[in-house]
Amino acid sequence: MTGEEALAYIHSHGWESRAPGLDRVRELLRRLGNPQKNLRFVHVAGTNGKGSVCACLAAVLEAAGCRVGLNTSPHLERFHERIRVNGEEISDEELGAVTDRVRAAALVCREHPTEFELITAAAFLHFAERRCDVVVLETGLGGALDASNVIENPELSVLTAMGMDHAAILGPTLRDIAAAKAGIIKPAGTVVSRGGCPEADEVFRQVCREQGASLVELDLSRLTVRRLDLEGAVFDFAPWENLTLPLTGTYQPENAALALTALEALRAKGWRISEEALRQGLEAVRWPGRFEVLSRDPVFLLDGAHNAHGMRAAAKSLRALFPGKCLTFLLGVLADKDAGEMLDLLAPLAEHVLVLRPDSPRAMDPAALCALLSERGVEARPCASVEEGMSAALAAAGKSGAVCALGSLYLCGEIRSAWFKTR
Repeated sequence: MTGEEALAYIHSHGWESRAPGLDRVRELLRRLGNPQKNLRFVHVAGTNGKGSVCACLAAVLEAAGCRVGLNTSPHLERFHERIRVNGEEISDEELGAVTDRVRAAALVCREHPTEFELITAAAFLHFAERRCDVVVLETGLGGALDASNVIENPELSVLTAMGMDHAAILGPTLRDIAAAKAGIIKPAGTVVSRGGCPEADEVFRQVCREQGASLVELDLSRLTVRRLDLEGAVFDFAPWENLTLPLTGTYQPENAALALTALEALRAKGWRISEEALRQGLEAVRWPGRFEVLSRDPVFLLDGAHNAHGMRAAAKSLRALFPGKCLTFLLGVLADKDAGEMLDLLAPLAEHVLVLRPDSPRAMDPAALCALLSERGVEARPCASVEEGMSAALAAAGKSGAVCALGSLYLCGEIRSAWFKTR
């Protein structure tokens, strides 16, 4: 099977008509010899910040000498980003080989697995074959019934920032969403939580008590940001000082602090992670599409803010980096997001907005999005293509202005690909 054939097969098995549950992926993995049982995991769930926290953890563990598998979703530009070993994406040949084995097992399952279940199984096979020392594993949706939750007894469960996203599936309340995320907490396990959301924190503490799991919550009083600009951040996280993080955005030092708290928990369990590895790993972190600076002259930022929680963080970062300045935005959102709340956060910062339709069947109609922006007193117009939108945004901003593209991870990937093709 070629890489292209593997992707065609994987994408042909949607999840919409399937009942949620772990039975399908358990059977699939059993038929594959349960490769996940030969791996150690750091399992990460939450609403926002999962990818950045995973990237920080993987970079530091690699700097500490581990062979690190990293499984994240969704991808920005190409599927292979989802499955990496020490930063190296799975190759077409490797993807084809593991998917061939997954397909053979799936065809004899009682019920054919879904797309995400197939991806999870392929990732576990790849990591086992590459003999990874540890896998940093991001949940796809929720936690309890997410295919990734088939793993047993992870080294660590990490819960990132919580917010109201996927409420139609996991909700309707924040407590319901938190309960779904808390499904990654295992009996007698070790849990590290971002905290800061009282309703969710109460759920996590209760589940930890019920499961006999130990819980560590991030202590932000240890965090001091010394510098934050388009180059990234320099910060202290006591007792460590002057840590360098090449990720822009006011929220990224907090994500790094959560990763450091998780790494402390691993050190307490006997993992050898030196201060040098902590520093080198953080300095080497790369995580495209999250307040990524594509250009400085003019400034062109790309951010994956795709819900109200993410938009709030993006707005805070923009105010910090461009105080008192209105910006030009390139925007596209999905119809199942809280567009009204997102636009309420964005509107005070916007001088012009160019609206695009993300490449997703769930995309909001650009005309409808323009109407919502007009109601908020913001000048907006739709663009027929990413290239048109980029050109119009750069022209509107001028040499001294700044452009920020955000609203959907799907759109982020399209813009990033188009940017590097035309530059």
